[in-house]
Amino acid sequence: MKKCLNWFALLTRSNFEQTVYNVISGKSIDVFLPRTKKKSKRKDRTLMIEVPLFPGYLFVRSTFEASDQLNILKTTGAVRLLGNKRGPLPIPDSQINSLQLMTNANMDLITGRSILLQKGDPVMILEGPMTGLKGEFTRHKGKGRIIIKIDLLGQYAGVEMDAENVEKISNFSS
Repeated sequence: MKKCLNWFALLTRSNFEQTVYNVISGKSIDVFLPRTKKKSKRKDRTLMIEVPLFPGYLFVRSTFEASDQLNILKTTGAVRLLGNKRGPLPIPDSQINSLQLMTNANMDLITGRSILLQKGDPVMILEGPMTGLKGEFTRHKGKGRIIIKIDLLGQYAGVEMDAENVEKISNFSS
C-alpha cells in the first residue's frame, strides 16, 4: 500500500536551514528549501548571496505517521512542524509547486511583512546606523523606499530608507 505524502512547513533553528536541508536530503526524504538572491553589504563591497526565501523554514514531504515525522524532527536544527493542537498542517501541493516554479525562474523574489503604512503611523528603525530610533511614516517614495520623519532635539528631520528596515509600532513611548 502506497503511503499518502503531504508537504509540511518545518521550523528550524536560526541559520540552520541549509544544515537541516542537507541532513534530511541524506535521509531520502523530499525536502525543499526555497532560496533567493539578496545584496549583502561588506565593508569594501556589495555581494549577491543566496539566502532562504523564508528564513527559519523549509518544507518536507512526509506522511501523518508519527514515526515518519519523528525521523524529521530528530534532525539537528529541526524545531517543529507547523500546525495546530491536532498536529502538523499539510500545505497543498499546488502552493509548493508554485514556490518551486518561482524559485527556479531566476527572478528577483521579494518577501516580507505586508504592512501598509499610512501617513502619521509611528515606526521604529530596525537596521542601519539609526537602529532603535522612532519616527513617523511620511510617505512611500517608490522601489521599496520610504520617508520617515524623526524628531531630534526639537527639530524634525526627514530620512529616506528601505521599507524593510522599519516596523510599525503602537506608539512612541519608550
